[in-house]
Amino acid sequence: MLKQRIITASILAPLVLCGVFLLPVKGFAVFFAGVTLIGAWEWALLSDIKAAIKRIAFSVVVLMSILLGWQLHLEEVQDFVLIPALALWCLAFFWTIRYPSEGLWKYSSVRALCGILMLAAAWLSMLGLKSLESGNAWLLLILLIVWAADIGAYFSGKRWGKVKLAPQVSPGKTREGMYGGLVAVALTTIVFAWWNGLGIASSAFLLVLGLVVGLVSVMGDLFESLLKRHSKVKDSGAILPGHGGILDRIDSVLAAAPFYFLGLTFLPIL
Repeated sequence: MLKQRIITASILAPLVLCGVFLLPVKGFAVFFAGVTLIGAWEWALLSDIKAAIKRIAFSVVVLMSILLGWQLHLEEVQDFVLIPALALWCLAFFWTIRYPSEGLWKYSSVRALCGILMLAAAWLSMLGLKSLESGNAWLLLILLIVWAADIGAYFSGKRWGKVKLAPQVSPGKTREGMYGGLVAVALTTIVFAWWNGLGIASSAFLLVLGLVVGLVSVMGDLFESLLKRHSKVKDSGAILPGHGGILDRIDSVLAAAPFYFLGLTFLPIL
């Protein structure tokens, strides 16, 4: 299994980095739309939409949402997509904390609607980041935050983990691991701010934003775990040998991207 994971990662990582950093804005939009649509196909299964034709229809709805957002200026869709997506993610975190108590998420239609909004919001947010001045740098930072939260949580949880974070959802995650991940996020944002010559005010704001986004990324991963547990599946898909599905790799980014993008709009230098 480990060998398979390494082989897949060695092929996937360069493709992702090229798609994110080398493509122009329109090329990146198409690239991430493709990733999002694969995620939509997998989300349909987590919404108990199992028939192939229905999963295709769900993916088409997500595609139409993306195309509509592409046709409109980002500022025009923020109030109708990104802000509601933030509110929905907060509700999803509440559901995750209360699990196994049931909530509206138990209904297939609610999970499907969540998927449409969350996937579309993530695509719009990542496109918005790419469109910013120094967009590649801001895209790099969100990836570094998510990776730091994940890697820091893994090693600190392995070394000091005792108290389960959400035992009913993901028994392997601990509070100590989450704290370690947030420390790694803090160090990452501080180094990024220093490397880019940001002032004290901008650096402090970015540090706070990074910690919020790091925490959100953890909760995004947990919410997908909740959906998988409810659907009785181990992975969201099998497209990535040794890694599961696309959603298993981007669940943290789906949650983090809207918070990060909207938060950046308040950064003093932007």
